[in-house]
Amino acid sequence: MHASLAPLPSSKPSLRQRARAPGRRGPLTRLRAAAARLATLSLAALTLLSPALAWALDETLGAAPDAEVLSQIAGMIRWSGVATSVVVIVGSWLTIRFTRDLVERFSKQFANRRLLLHKIATIFQFIVYTSTAVVVILLSFHIDEKVLTVIGGTVAVSVGFAVKDVVASFIAGIMIMVDRPFQVGDRISFGGQYGDVTAIGLRSVRMVTLDDNVVTIPNNKFISDITSCGNYGALDMQVVMDFHIGVDQDVNAARAIVNEAAVTSRYVYLPKPVVVLVSQVIADSYVSVRLRLKAYVLDTKYEKAFETDVNLRVLGAFGERRISPPAVLHRQIGGDLQG
Repeated sequence: MHASLAPLPSSKPSLRQRARAPGRRGPLTRLRAAAARLATLSLAALTLLSPALAWALDETLGAAPDAEVLSQIAGMIRWSGVATSVVVIVGSWLTIRFTRDLVERFSKQFANRRLLLHKIATIFQFIVYTSTAVVVILLSFHIDEKVLTVIGGTVAVSVGFAVKDVVASFIAGIMIMVDRPFQVGDRISFGGQYGDVTAIGLRSVRMVTLDDNVVTIPNNKFISDITSCGNYGALDMQVVMDFHIGVDQDVNAARAIVNEAAVTSRYVYLPKPVVVLVSQVIADSYVSVRLRLKAYVLDTKYEKAFETDVNLRVLGAFGERRISPPAVLHRQIGGDLQG
Protein backbone atom coordinates (compact mmCIF):
# COMPACT_ATOMS: atom_id res chain seq x y z
CA MET A 1 0.00 0.00 0.00
CA HIS A 2 1.47 3.15 -1.20
CA ALA A 3 0.69 6.43 0.43
CA SER A 4 0.04 9.35 -1.92
CA LEU A 5 2.57 12.07 -1.58
CA ALA A 6 1.16 15.57 -1.36
CA PRO A 7 3.09 18.31 -3.22
CA LEU A 8 5.43 20.16 -0.99
CA PRO A 9 4.65 23.82 -0.57
CA SER A 10 7.02 25.99 -2.58
CA SER A 11 9.20 28.36 -0.64
CA LYS A 12 8.87 31.02 -3.40
CA PRO A 13 5.47 32.62 -3.98
CA SER A 14 4.10 32.66 -7.48
CA LEU A 15 3.95 35.78 -9.62
CA ARG A 16 0.23 36.14 -8.96
CA GLN A 17 0.77 35.80 -5.21
CA ARG A 18 3.52 38.37 -5.26
CA ALA A 19 1.33 40.76 -7.24
CA ARG A 20 -1.52 40.31 -4.74
CA ALA A 21 0.63 40.47 -1.64
CA PRO A 22 -0.31 43.50 0.45
CA GLY A 23 3.29 44.37 1.25
CA ARG A 24 4.55 44.32 -2.35
CA ARG A 25 4.09 46.75 -5.23
CA GLY A 26 3.92 45.80 -8.85
CA PRO A 27 5.92 47.41 -11.67
CA LEU A 28 3.11 49.82 -12.53
CA THR A 29 2.88 51.00 -8.92
CA ARG A 30 6.63 51.54 -8.70
CA LEU A 31 6.54 53.46 -12.00
CA ARG A 32 3.81 55.73 -10.68
CA ALA A 33 5.77 56.35 -7.47
CA ALA A 34 8.92 57.20 -9.45
CA ALA A 35 6.94 59.59 -11.62
CA ALA A 36 5.50 61.27 -8.53
CA ARG A 37 8.97 61.69 -7.02
CA LEU A 38 10.29 63.10 -10.31
CA ALA A 39 7.40 65.52 -10.51
CA THR A 40 8.01 66.63 -6.92
CA LEU A 41 11.67 67.28 -7.67
CA SER A 42 10.70 69.17 -10.83
CA LEU A 43 8.33 71.41 -8.90
CA ALA A 44 11.04 72.01 -6.28
CA ALA A 45 13.46 73.05 -9.01
CA LEU A 46 10.75 75.21 -10.55
CA THR A 47 10.23 76.88 -7.19
CA LEU A 48 13.91 77.69 -6.93
CA LEU A 49 14.23 78.93 -10.53
CA SER A 50 10.95 80.81 -10.78
CA PRO A 51 9.30 81.69 -7.44
CA ALA A 52 6.75 83.84 -9.22
CA LEU A 53 5.51 80.97 -11.40
CA ALA A 54 5.39 78.55 -8.49
CA TRP A 55 3.43 81.05 -6.42
CA ALA A 56 0.98 81.56 -9.26
CA LEU A 57 0.51 77.81 -9.66
CA ASP A 58 -0.09 77.37 -5.95
CA GLU A 59 -2.61 80.19 -5.89
CA THR A 60 -4.36 78.86 -9.00
CA LEU A 61 -4.61 75.23 -7.95
CA GLY A 62 -5.13 75.98 -4.25
CA ALA A 63 -3.32 72.89 -2.99
CA ALA A 64 0.09 71.73 -1.83
CA PRO A 65 2.48 70.29 -4.43
CA ASP A 66 1.32 66.68 -4.40
CA ALA A 67 0.83 64.11 -7.14
CA GLU A 68 -2.63 65.36 -8.09
CA VAL A 69 -1.46 68.94 -8.40
CA LEU A 70 1.56 67.89 -10.42
CA SER A 71 -0.62 65.88 -12.75
CA GLN A 72 -2.76 68.95 -13.32
CA ILE A 73 0.36 70.99 -14.06
CA ALA A 74 1.57 68.35 -16.49
CA GLY A 75 -1.85 68.39 -18.11
CA MET A 76 -1.44 72.08 -18.91
CA ILE A 77 1.67 71.38 -20.98
CA ARG A 78 1.24 70.10 -24.51
CA TRP A 79 4.24 67.76 -24.60
CA SER A 80 3.87 67.03 -28.29
CA GLY A 81 4.32 70.73 -29.03
CA VAL A 82 7.40 71.27 -26.86
CA ALA A 83 9.72 69.72 -29.44
CA THR A 84 8.04 71.75 -32.15
CA SER A 85 8.54 74.89 -30.06
CA VAL A 86 12.28 74.17 -29.85
CA VAL A 87 12.38 73.83 -33.62
CA VAL A 88 10.50 77.13 -33.99
CA ILE A 89 12.94 78.91 -31.66
CA VAL A 90 15.97 77.56 -33.51
CA GLY A 91 14.38 78.48 -36.84
CA SER A 92 13.67 82.02 -35.64
CA TRP A 93 17.25 82.41 -34.43
CA LEU A 94 18.61 81.22 -37.77
CA THR A 95 16.24 83.55 -39.62
CA ILE A 96 17.36 86.58 -37.60
CA ARG A 97 21.02 85.71 -38.05
CA PHE A 98 20.55 85.20 -41.80
CA THR A 99 18.73 88.54 -42.01
CA ARG A 100 21.57 90.34 -40.22
CA ASP A 101 24.20 88.83 -42.52
CA LEU A 102 22.08 89.70 -45.56
CA VAL A 103 21.64 93.31 -44.43
CA GLU A 104 25.38 93.68 -43.79
CA ARG A 105 26.15 92.32 -47.26
CA PHE A 106 23.63 94.58 -48.99
CA SER A 107 24.82 97.58 -46.94
CA LYS A 108 28.29 97.17 -48.41
CA GLN A 109 26.97 96.86 -51.96
CA PHE A 110 24.35 99.63 -51.68
CA ALA A 111 25.94 102.17 -49.33
CA ASN A 112 23.35 104.84 -50.06
CA ARG A 113 20.58 102.52 -48.84
CA ARG A 114 22.40 101.33 -45.72
CA LEU A 115 20.24 103.24 -43.23
CA LEU A 116 17.00 102.10 -44.88
CA LEU A 117 18.13 98.47 -44.78
CA HIS A 118 18.93 98.72 -41.06
CA LYS A 119 15.49 100.20 -40.34
CA ILE A 120 13.76 97.37 -42.20
CA ALA A 121 15.88 94.77 -40.38
CA THR A 122 14.99 96.27 -36.99
CA ILE A 123 11.25 96.12 -37.69
CA PHE A 124 11.55 92.58 -39.08
CA GLN A 125 13.43 91.33 -35.99
CA PHE A 126 10.78 92.80 -33.68
CA ILE A 127 8.04 91.00 -35.63
CA VAL A 128 9.98 87.71 -35.50
CA TYR A 129 10.50 87.98 -31.72
CA THR A 130 6.83 88.66 -31.07
CA SER A 131 5.57 85.97 -33.44
CA THR A 132 7.94 83.37 -31.99
CA ALA A 133 6.78 84.05 -28.44
CA VAL A 134 3.10 83.71 -29.41
CA VAL A 135 3.67 80.52 -31.42
CA VAL A 136 5.72 78.88 -28.65
CA ILE A 137 3.00 79.58 -26.07
CA LEU A 138 0.26 78.24 -28.34
CA LEU A 139 2.24 75.09 -29.15
CA SER A 140 3.52 74.31 -25.65
CA PHE A 141 0.39 74.89 -23.54
CA HIS A 142 -3.26 73.97 -23.61
CA ILE A 143 -4.76 77.43 -23.55
CA ASP A 144 -7.58 77.44 -21.02
CA GLU A 145 -8.58 79.41 -17.96
CA LYS A 146 -5.95 77.79 -15.74
CA VAL A 147 -3.09 78.52 -18.14
CA LEU A 148 -4.25 82.09 -18.64
CA THR A 149 -4.43 82.51 -14.86
CA VAL A 150 -0.95 81.08 -14.42
CA ILE A 151 0.52 83.29 -17.16
CA GLY A 152 -1.28 86.33 -15.82
CA GLY A 153 -0.10 85.68 -12.26
CA THR A 154 3.48 85.14 -13.41
CA VAL A 155 3.51 88.33 -15.43
CA ALA A 156 1.93 90.29 -12.59
CA VAL A 157 4.47 89.10 -10.01
CA SER A 158 7.42 89.64 -12.41
CA VAL A 159 6.28 93.15 -13.20
CA GLY A 160 5.84 93.80 -9.51
CA PHE A 161 9.50 92.99 -8.87
CA ALA A 162 10.89 95.34 -11.55
CA VAL A 163 8.04 97.60 -12.60
CA LYS A 164 9.90 100.85 -12.25
CA ASP A 165 12.86 100.28 -14.56
CA VAL A 166 11.03 98.11 -17.08
CA VAL A 167 8.08 100.45 -17.50
CA ALA A 168 10.36 103.49 -17.66
CA SER A 169 12.51 101.88 -20.36
CA PHE A 170 9.42 100.71 -22.24
CA ILE A 171 7.86 104.17 -22.26
CA ALA A 172 11.20 105.73 -23.18
CA GLY A 173 11.58 103.27 -26.06
CA ILE A 174 8.18 104.30 -27.43
CA MET A 175 9.13 107.97 -27.04
CA ILE A 176 12.38 107.38 -28.93
CA MET A 177 10.52 105.70 -31.80
CA VAL A 178 7.90 108.47 -31.94
CA ASP A 179 10.09 111.53 -31.25
CA ARG A 180 13.08 110.09 -33.14
CA PRO A 181 16.01 112.00 -31.56
CA PHE A 182 18.19 109.55 -33.49
CA GLN A 183 17.78 106.58 -35.80
CA VAL A 184 19.50 103.27 -36.45
CA GLY A 185 22.76 104.05 -38.24
CA ASP A 186 23.15 107.55 -36.75
CA ARG A 187 26.41 108.55 -35.07
CA ILE A 188 25.64 109.91 -31.62
CA SER A 189 27.44 111.03 -28.49
CA PHE A 190 25.87 110.04 -25.16
CA GLY A 191 27.25 109.67 -21.65
CA GLY A 192 30.86 109.92 -22.77
CA GLN A 193 30.33 107.29 -25.48
CA TYR A 194 30.60 108.09 -29.19
CA GLY A 195 29.61 105.70 -31.96
CA ASP A 196 26.93 104.35 -34.29
CA VAL A 197 23.47 103.21 -33.21
CA THR A 198 22.97 99.60 -34.31
CA ALA A 199 19.63 98.73 -32.66
CA ILE A 200 16.74 100.50 -30.95
CA GLY A 201 14.64 98.17 -28.80
CA LEU A 202 11.84 98.61 -26.33
CA ARG A 203 14.27 98.16 -23.43
CA SER A 204 17.66 99.46 -24.57
CA VAL A 205 19.70 101.01 -27.35
CA ARG A 206 22.86 99.35 -28.65
CA MET A 207 25.74 101.42 -29.92
CA VAL A 208 29.10 100.43 -31.43
CA THR A 209 31.88 102.86 -30.56
CA LEU A 210 34.76 103.78 -32.86
CA ASP A 211 36.90 101.37 -30.82
CA ASP A 212 34.52 98.55 -31.89
CA ASN A 213 32.99 98.21 -28.42
CA VAL A 214 29.28 97.36 -28.11
CA VAL A 215 27.58 99.65 -25.56
CA THR A 216 24.05 98.91 -24.28
CA ILE A 217 22.18 101.90 -22.86
CA PRO A 218 18.75 101.59 -21.14
CA ASN A 219 16.09 103.67 -22.85
CA ASN A 220 15.15 105.55 -19.69
CA LYS A 221 18.62 107.16 -19.64
CA PHE A 222 17.73 109.15 -22.76
CA ILE A 223 14.81 110.90 -21.03
CA SER A 224 16.89 113.16 -18.77
CA ASP A 225 20.35 113.18 -20.40
CA ILE A 226 21.48 115.12 -23.47
CA THR A 227 22.12 113.24 -26.71
CA SER A 228 24.16 114.68 -29.58
CA CYS A 229 23.46 113.30 -33.07
CA GLY A 230 25.96 114.01 -35.84
CA ASN A 231 24.06 113.10 -39.02
CA TYR A 232 20.38 112.55 -38.00
CA GLY A 233 19.33 110.09 -40.67
CA ALA A 234 21.78 111.23 -43.37
CA LEU A 235 24.93 109.52 -44.55
CA ASP A 236 27.04 112.70 -44.60
CA MET A 237 28.16 114.36 -41.37
CA GLN A 238 30.01 117.52 -40.42
CA VAL A 239 33.56 117.10 -39.10
CA VAL A 240 35.27 119.88 -37.11
CA MET A 241 39.08 120.05 -36.96
CA ASP A 242 41.34 122.65 -35.30
CA PHE A 243 44.83 123.73 -36.39
CA HIS A 244 46.99 126.12 -34.35
CA ILE A 245 49.80 128.35 -35.66
CA GLY A 246 51.82 131.18 -34.18
CA VAL A 247 50.54 134.76 -34.28
CA ASP A 248 53.61 135.80 -36.31
CA GLN A 249 52.95 133.28 -39.11
CA ASP A 250 51.30 133.76 -42.51
CA VAL A 251 47.66 133.27 -41.58
CA ASN A 252 46.28 133.66 -45.12
CA ALA A 253 48.64 131.02 -46.49
CA ALA A 254 47.79 128.66 -43.64
CA ARG A 255 44.06 129.17 -44.21
CA ALA A 256 44.43 128.41 -47.92
CA ILE A 257 46.40 125.23 -47.14
CA VAL A 258 43.72 123.94 -44.74
CA ASN A 259 40.93 124.72 -47.23
CA GLU A 260 42.74 123.02 -50.13
CA ALA A 261 43.52 119.93 -48.04
CA ALA A 262 39.82 119.56 -47.21
CA VAL A 263 38.32 120.12 -50.67
CA THR A 264 40.81 117.75 -52.36
CA SER A 265 40.27 114.87 -49.92
CA ARG A 266 38.70 111.74 -51.34
CA TYR A 267 36.32 111.55 -48.36
CA VAL A 268 34.86 115.08 -48.50
CA TYR A 269 31.20 115.72 -49.38
CA LEU A 270 31.42 118.74 -51.67
CA PRO A 271 27.67 119.48 -52.13
CA LYS A 272 27.87 121.04 -48.66
CA PRO A 273 30.17 123.99 -47.88
CA VAL A 274 33.74 123.79 -46.60
CA VAL A 275 34.51 126.62 -44.14
CA VAL A 276 37.76 127.62 -42.39
CA LEU A 277 37.26 130.01 -39.46
CA VAL A 278 40.15 132.05 -38.02
CA SER A 279 40.35 133.27 -34.42
CA GLN A 280 42.88 134.06 -31.72
CA VAL A 281 42.84 131.88 -28.64
CA ILE A 282 44.90 131.61 -25.46
CA ALA A 283 46.32 128.17 -24.79
CA ASP A 284 48.80 127.33 -22.03
CA SER A 285 49.44 131.02 -21.26
CA TYR A 286 50.31 132.05 -24.81
CA VAL A 287 48.35 133.43 -27.74
CA SER A 288 47.87 131.37 -30.91
CA VAL A 289 45.86 131.57 -34.11
CA ARG A 290 43.24 128.81 -34.42
CA LEU A 291 42.13 127.65 -37.85
CA ARG A 292 38.87 125.74 -37.41
CA LEU A 293 37.87 123.58 -40.38
CA LYS A 294 34.21 122.66 -40.84
CA ALA A 295 33.63 120.18 -43.65
CA TYR A 296 31.27 117.28 -44.38
CA VAL A 297 32.41 113.71 -44.86
CA LEU A 298 30.47 111.71 -47.48
CA ASP A 299 29.78 108.82 -45.04
CA THR A 300 29.99 108.68 -41.26
CA LYS A 301 32.16 105.56 -41.41
CA TYR A 302 34.89 107.64 -43.11
CA GLU A 303 35.09 110.24 -40.32
CA LYS A 304 38.46 109.19 -38.90
CA ALA A 305 39.88 108.47 -42.35
CA PHE A 306 38.95 112.01 -43.41
CA GLU A 307 40.58 113.52 -40.32
CA THR A 308 43.78 111.54 -40.92
CA ASP A 309 43.92 112.50 -44.60
CA VAL A 310 43.46 116.23 -43.94
CA ASN A 311 45.94 116.27 -41.05
CA LEU A 312 48.68 114.63 -43.14
CA ARG A 313 48.13 117.10 -45.99
CA VAL A 314 48.10 120.16 -43.71
CA LEU A 315 51.15 119.15 -41.67
CA GLY A 316 53.13 118.41 -44.83
CA ALA A 317 52.21 121.76 -46.40
CA PHE A 318 52.97 123.66 -43.18
CA GLY A 319 56.43 122.13 -43.14
CA GLU A 320 57.10 123.10 -46.76
CA ARG A 321 55.93 126.69 -46.21
CA ARG A 322 57.75 126.92 -42.85
CA ILE A 323 54.55 127.76 -40.97
CA SER A 324 55.40 127.18 -37.31
CA PRO A 325 53.15 126.15 -34.41
CA PRO A 326 52.46 128.54 -31.52
CA ALA A 327 55.38 129.59 -29.33
CA VAL A 328 55.94 131.95 -26.42
CA LEU A 329 56.96 135.34 -27.85
CA HIS A 330 58.66 138.15 -25.97
CA ARG A 331 58.04 141.78 -26.90
CA GLN A 332 61.08 144.09 -26.99
CA ILE A 333 61.07 147.77 -26.08
CA GLY A 334 61.12 148.71 -29.74
CA GLY A 335 57.95 146.76 -30.37
CA ASP A 336 59.45 143.85 -32.30
CA LEU A 337 58.51 140.28 -31.40
CA GLN A 338 61.29 137.91 -30.46
CA GLY A 339 60.92 134.21 -29.79
